[in-house]
Amino acid sequence: MTADWKQRPEGGGWFALWLIRTIARHGGRAVARVLLVPITLYFLVVRGPERRASRAYLGRVLGRRAGLVDVARHIHCFASTILDRVFMLSGQLDRFDIDIDGLDGLHAQLDRGKGVLVFGSHLGSFEVLRVLARKRPDVSVRVVLDKGHNPAITQLLDALDPEMARSVIDAGQSGPSLMLAIKEATDEGALVALLVDRVHPGHPGHASRFLGAPASFPTAPWLIAAVLKVPVVLAFGLYRGGRRYDLRFEVFSEGLDVPRSQRSRLLPELVERYSSRLQHHACDAPYNWFNFYDFWRPDDTSTHDMVAGDAGAERLAARGGA
Repeated sequence: MTADWKQRPEGGGWFALWLIRTIARHGGRAVARVLLVPITLYFLVVRGPERRASRAYLGRVLGRRAGLVDVARHIHCFASTILDRVFMLSGQLDRFDIDIDGLDGLHAQLDRGKGVLVFGSHLGSFEVLRVLARKRPDVSVRVVLDKGHNPAITQLLDALDPEMARSVIDAGQSGPSLMLAIKEATDEGALVALLVDRVHPGHPGHASRFLGAPASFPTAPWLIAAVLKVPVVLAFGLYRGGRRYDLRFEVFSEGLDVPRSQRSRLLPELVERYSSRLQHHACDAPYNWFNFYDFWRPDDTSTHDMVAGDAGAERLAARGGA
């Protein structure tokens, strides 16, 4: 199993995703969910690296040897959230029962008018954050997304919501350009959301203990927060089965102030705090983990336990963990 998640091929391809979208839109969610069984079987039988990664992760989080039934449940949970994206990105949030906790804390940070960085992960559904557009229609929600990764999913989701597509901040652009785009968005009071649990190959990371063993997490998102000095809120959209989701917000910081001279020491501490919260929610919703690669295997191209010079690190920071 490779530790480089970008090397894994995209599952299903454009045709399979288009087919799911078509059936979901014309046959409804109940009919579309029937397709999740063959999709689960496909990944279980054909995609050996993902199957082994799932079993390795589940063994850690469940505290026992994971069997094929556990792996099938894990893959089915992932497929369910992918299907639900079709409806969420089509504005059909009323189909779902979404329990929200911590919204007052997020609103308090937004009301300061400085913009907010919302850090998510590949735990559960990030799309459920779209509920914020209804709760705070006065706030612009911008998502940092690498459009070059998983192009079939990107094209499909862009087709479902062109307005959302236009608001995406492309993580594939140059570091300085991306950093400027994020700064401009927060300066306008926007909520900028990005995923912060995967290290880009060749970018700095910190090895934090996670589910019993060291795992590498990116330091770049925390450098972004330190440079911009805006509030940071953690978000976890956990799928609970059926139509149920739990959306949890946790105020991580009201504005990081990390002097340059102390960044190499303090940024890893921020990563440690974050990984602890991620572990908490992973244990609470174990089948919501959607990093189907060897998360605990060190990436030889990453630079661990360091921030590689302020100028270079700030360029890398703009790539974030999206």
